[in-house]
Amino acid sequence: MKIKLYLAAATLIAVTSLFILSCNDARPSEESDTPLTHSTPESEVARGKYLVGIMGCNDCHSPKRMGKNGPEVIPELLLSGYPSDRPLVQFDSKLIKEGFAMFYPDLTAAAGPWGISFAGNLTPDETGLGNWTEAQFKKALTQGKFKGLENSRMLLPPMPWLNYAEMKDADIHAIFLYLKSIKPVENSVPPPIAPEAM
Repeated sequence: MKIKLYLAAATLIAVTSLFILSCNDARPSEESDTPLTHSTPESEVARGKYLVGIMGCNDCHSPKRMGKNGPEVIPELLLSGYPSDRPLVQFDSKLIKEGFAMFYPDLTAAAGPWGISFAGNLTPDETGLGNWTEAQFKKALTQGKFKGLENSRMLLPPMPWLNYAEMKDADIHAIFLYLKSIKPVENSVPPPIAPEAM
């Protein structure tokens, strides 16, 4: 009886010790994405690039050309928006009046009941985000305000700003740093076209 009691007590102590040690082990594993060091400007830019990639920003904001695997981003035009030297697109207004939405083949322009919208220039050129503050960028991204200005119009579809309304400030900061670090591209995107003007 005493041996069974000792074995039960030893087992309980061993299990409790393992549990306490595993709960107190705050070291991140090699597979963890928890940083081991404080962030640096370079790591923030890298995180911003990662976020821009997984959020699909290139889908609409980067002009593309057809490649062997389908549409491919034109590297020198990365995130520069709808090319201003491209003729304005023509969409089937009859279908749009019936409620359909359509995209330009490289997705940099879209048409629907809201009219025609053109993806903005997100590069640090003056025709893009060059003069923007981080506060403006946050307001545009989380509140859908054009150019991040309080009294401006709302951003038009397909910009999914509602998906970003609860984005953390640290993520917004990283994205802003990344966008300010990329190659500036001079490209004045055309203003949207109202439905009645299509």
